[in-house]
Amino acid sequence: MSARSGLLRGLRLRNVRPSSQNGVSFSQHQQRRLLNHFTARVPKEDIETELSRLAQNTSGPSPFTLAVKDNIATTTPPFLPTTCASPFLLNYHSPIEATIVSQLRARGAVIVGKTNLDEFGMGSYSTHSAFGPVAQGPDSNLPSDGNKAELFSAGGSSGGSAVAIAEGEADVALGTDTGGSVRLPAAYSGVVGFKPSYGMLSRYGVVPYANSLDTVGLLAGSVETLSKLIVESNLWAEHDPKDPTSLSTAARKRCAAGREGYYSNHNRIDSGSAEKDKPLSGIKFGIPLEYNIQELDPHIRATWADAAKQLQSLGARIVPVSLPSTRHALSAYYVIAPAEASSNLAKYDGVRYGRNDLSITKEEKSDKGSEDVLYASVRGAGFGPEVKRRILLGSYTLSSEAIDNYFIQAQKVRRLVRRDFDRAFRLANPLLSAAGSESESESESDQYQFDLSDLPEEIPVENKFGPTQVDFLLCPTAPTLAPRLGNVLDKSEVEDGSESGEGDGNGGAEANNGKKVVDAYMNDVFTVPASLAGLPAISIPVAVGEKGIGGSAGLQLIGQYWDDARLLSVAGAVMNCLGEKSR
Repeated sequence: MSARSGLLRGLRLRNVRPSSQNGVSFSQHQQRRLLNHFTARVPKEDIETELSRLAQNTSGPSPFTLAVKDNIATTTPPFLPTTCASPFLLNYHSPIEATIVSQLRARGAVIVGKTNLDEFGMGSYSTHSAFGPVAQGPDSNLPSDGNKAELFSAGGSSGGSAVAIAEGEADVALGTDTGGSVRLPAAYSGVVGFKPSYGMLSRYGVVPYANSLDTVGLLAGSVETLSKLIVESNLWAEHDPKDPTSLSTAARKRCAAGREGYYSNHNRIDSGSAEKDKPLSGIKFGIPLEYNIQELDPHIRATWADAAKQLQSLGARIVPVSLPSTRHALSAYYVIAPAEASSNLAKYDGVRYGRNDLSITKEEKSDKGSEDVLYASVRGAGFGPEVKRRILLGSYTLSSEAIDNYFIQAQKVRRLVRRDFDRAFRLANPLLSAAGSESESESESDQYQFDLSDLPEEIPVENKFGPTQVDFLLCPTAPTLAPRLGNVLDKSEVEDGSESGEGDGNGGAEANNGKKVVDAYMNDVFTVPASLAGLPAISIPVAVGEKGIGGSAGLQLIGQYWDDARLLSVAGAVMNCLGEKSR
């Protein structure tokens, strides 16, 4: 396999130049090209040549096309840059290649290009990019007058990867998921997005945003494609000594010993004596009551309820569950993630990374020391508004006067979120168990039972130990359908202070701007809890209302830690049962 590790010798690189966010319209022909989902492409003829070459090796794995998010390092030909969609790194070529890229090359991957994203992975709409916003076009069957307002948001921050899959330009796409950055774009774009258990896939070669949350994720048109890569090719079993967050080989074996689907019977639902017309018999799905929020789109709420009924008719058991700490999860995330980001981005100072050729006035030199001028000027010009916002937020929460009230409290909430999940799942968390045996799993789950006095009235008690424990949680991926890109850009302009009223002492305008920022962060409300707990989660597309862009949403399935194999198996069955076809 090492002989065909995916070196794409002689391929030519074609860069995509940054596009303007202020453009008003394009022609129908330009819309597909200007979805802006790639920052750099490999020419089509070179991709086809490499695919043909790999296909001639009948003893090797089947070749497939791969799009790589532009915060994941690539080095071997075609020498694609790694820009993170930031002015700081527009011409940066990494000296190392990400382990996940090397692993997929060894499994037959042929890279087609690097995909656009929010700068350094910070955003929910893929609009905070030096290359301009990512868009998904209107349905090809719908009339169009070429107006940009017809384009829809692709979600973020892995919006480029999601659109590459939706447009059929790649079989598999790599993304990174910190608080939902793979699952949210998958939901908006109508594709499958999978975030594995934290520590399963190597983060080596991934430009870090928040180390304790960052997870390499994958997107594809079907669950089966991801299952073959993760489970059948034993990608889950490969430890990377270069990544300190990668689980050791011994820990992987111990975790897998208490799970189904890793060593045999791939893609099989272990449902006991399941009948053909009841493929989900024996599977318990939990419906988190706290996820039925007021901001949830009525169409998505109806689709969620309808999906639960369909799964129940196919043999699954649907039960309500309570995750009481969920209401605090989003707040905790937006303390922890910016705090880690402020530390990770300190290296971008114009000396170690970034441009140091920015002009500095004589007045600045006289007012400040040379080091202060360089550092402030480079970071001020090199970072976008959203990155600056999170650096400031993270720096404050780590300050001596705020760390106890914010960062420490957020870490406590994180433990409570994980505890809620462990109480809800039938399987125990193997990281909390000395071994992965079934008996120990049962004893561990017993000690995480809810105190009955803490249970909401809506949660029925199964026995004297508490409510029913479930195999998976079923919930929406995002609270809204994909918004129009024009509306998102209007909000971004207000958030960035580009509209009149900034600095004029108008407190009402500032309050309104802050509300719009919070509204954007609210998109992560359903995806953040699984990220805080490090659990595997997958978004599968479901039809909502009429067909076309904006007519699909995502349903999210969340499993217990290291139950990825069974989660993928069940997600594939659920997607088939709900009748959603791959795009």
